[in-house]
Amino acid sequence: MTETKKAILVVSFGTSINEAREKTIDKIEEDFRRAFPDYAIYRAWTSKMIIRKILKRDGIRIMTVTDAMEKMAADGIQEVIVQPTHILNGVENDIMIEEAGCFADQFERIRFGNALLSSTADNLAVISAIKKEFPEISSNEALIFMGHGTVHFTNTVYAALDFTLKDYWHNNIFMGTVEAYPSIDTMVKMVNELKPEKVHLAPFMIVAGDHAINDMAGDEEDSWRRIFEKEGYEVVCHLKGIGEYPAIRRIFIDHAREAMEQ
Repeated sequence: MTETKKAILVVSFGTSINEAREKTIDKIEEDFRRAFPDYAIYRAWTSKMIIRKILKRDGIRIMTVTDAMEKMAADGIQEVIVQPTHILNGVENDIMIEEAGCFADQFERIRFGNALLSSTADNLAVISAIKKEFPEISSNEALIFMGHGTVHFTNTVYAALDFTLKDYWHNNIFMGTVEAYPSIDTMVKMVNELKPEKVHLAPFMIVAGDHAINDMAGDEEDSWRRIFEKEGYEVVCHLKGIGEYPAIRRIFIDHAREAMEQ
């Protein structure tokens, strides 16, 4: 009998910032190789804009989900685990599942792992992970995470996580989004009610990319840093994507293992 050829397709949104990719997406994939030595590990990104930018700038071709499924089929892979590194089971995830599902007849089996925040247990695991990264936030300071936000109904997860952060950690921890709700206006209102001595800002995104560098920590008047400085706060920015947190990466590993048991 021949051994079944198995693969894990690690699907990320992508980033054009090479240093950020090395600290996050590359690390996640390295962890997968160590955790699953019997599986071939493939990469795909969902942002076609970033894929085009890297191809034009660096001459490097990153596979889309469709490209990767075609490649795995050509390589003789029979069983596939598709594991996203997305925060939510949102728009990017829906498109990923649809694109990969088109290849169902070319593999013996395709299974999908969940995105980072897919259950209450995930929320608690994420809170445990980020508490390890910020052990010295005092009660007279505020820690505000910037999520991306989405028009997808799963955006409600951010508000749920904000509530859970306060319930399981402290009322000086906040979860906002740059493109949805809870917004920066909500963050300012809630922080002003608390009146902390210092505000810490950190991205709640896998990669500390453009949003973290510009929308959160940038010099423009509408950046979160400048907005809180204008409110009179001392602001400290932490430019570290959550994909750099080892405990966050382990959650993706766990989700892939759960998919294998389906």
